[in-house]
Amino acid sequence: MYEKALAAELTQRDIYVQRQFPVEVHYVETQVAVFYLDLWIEEQVVVEVKAFSHQLTNDERAQLINYLKATGAPVGLLINFGRRKLEFKRIFPGPKINQAIQRLGRDDVIKSNLPDIE
Repeated sequence: MYEKALAAELTQRDIYVQRQFPVEVHYVETQVAVFYLDLWIEEQVVVEVKAFSHQLTNDERAQLINYLKATGAPVGLLINFGRRKLEFKRIFPGPKINQAIQRLGRDDVIKSNLPDIE
C-alpha cells in the first residue's frame, strides 16, 4: 500500500518511477540472483519501503546497500511507515568495488561503519 501510494505521488509530480524493478545479479557469466527494487526512481535512486512496528535494523540497511551495489545507484532511501513517526535513512553505497556482490550478514554490518546520513 505505501509503495503504491508513494509511486502514485511521484508520478503525479512527473517523476519517473518503476515499481518492483528487477535487477539481475551475475557471478562471472551466471545469473545468481534477482533483486526486486520497491521503487527505482529516475533510474538513479533506490527506495526500499517497510512497514515495521520496530525500528529499522542493520539487516534492512544491508539489503539496501546490496541493492545500491547491484544497480550502481548513487543513493538509496530506506523508509519505514510502520512506526508512529515516519522513519527514514538516506544511504550511500561508498566507493565502487569491481567484484561480485556479496550479501552483508547481520554480523558484517556495524552501525558506526554504515554509510548513511540522517
